[in-house]
Amino acid sequence: MAIGRLLEIMRRLRDPERGCPWDREQTWESIAPHTIEEAYELEDAIRKGDPAHVQDELGDLLFQVVCQARIAEEAGVFAFDDVVDSICDKLERRHPHVFGEARADSAAQVSTAWEAQKARERAARGGNGVLDGVAVGLPALTRAAKLGQRAARVGFDWTGAAGVLDKLREELAELDAALASTDRSQAGEELGDLLFTAAQLARHLGLDPETCLRSGNRKFEERFGGVEQQLAAEGRSAADVTPVELERLWERAKRQHG
Repeated sequence: MAIGRLLEIMRRLRDPERGCPWDREQTWESIAPHTIEEAYELEDAIRKGDPAHVQDELGDLLFQVVCQARIAEEAGVFAFDDVVDSICDKLERRHPHVFGEARADSAAQVSTAWEAQKARERAARGGNGVLDGVAVGLPALTRAAKLGQRAARVGFDWTGAAGVLDKLREELAELDAALASTDRSQAGEELGDLLFTAAQLARHLGLDPETCLRSGNRKFEERFGGVEQQLAAEGRSAADVTPVELERLWERAKRQHG
C-alpha cells in the first residue's frame, strides 16, 4: 500500500542514527504550527481550483499526520494504525443512520444527531459545559462564531441579524469612548468585543467570518497591487507619493478591480 511507503519514509527520517537531523528534533509542539499552515495551504489550493495543487497539499497534510503519529509511537502512546482505527470508530459511531438502525432523511437531521453525539462524547470526557470542546487553537474569528453557535443552542442569541447589527453599533460606540479616554488596554478589550460581535453577524447571515475576512484581504491586495502598478508605469513607488495621491490612486484601483 502507498501509505506503507510513507510510513517507512517517516520512520527513516526519524531514525536516531541515520535520519534527518531536523526531523529527529521535532516534537508534537514544534510540528503543530506546520500542521495548521498546511491546512491553510490546502484551503488556498481548493479555492484556486487547481487539482494538482490540491493533491500536493493533501499529501503535505497527510505527512503531518504521519509525523505526529510517528512521534507518538516512539513515545509508546499510540501508532498510526491507532489513529486510523480511532477515526473509523468515530465515523461509524456518528453515522448510525448508515452503520446502524437509526434513520435520517435530511442533512439537517444528520447534523442534529451528529451534534448530539458529540455532546455525549464531551460529557463522557467530563466536559459538561455548553462551550466545552471549542478548540482554543482555532482562528479567533472561527472560534468566536463557534462559541456563539454553541450558546445559541441553549437560547442565548439574538433573534436575527438586525439585533446583532445593533450590538455591533453599540460596541463601536464603546470603542470610540475607550479611544477618547486614551486607555489602550480598554480600547483593545472593546476592539475584541467588536470583532467577536462581527463574527456573530457573519454567523447570522450564514457566512463564515474567516472566509469573509480572507475575501477582504484578497480584495485589499488586488486594489493595492493596482495602485502599485499605476505608480510603476510612471516609474514611481508608493513611498514616492503623498497620502492624498495614494487615496486618489486607491479610488481608481477600486473602480478597476471592483
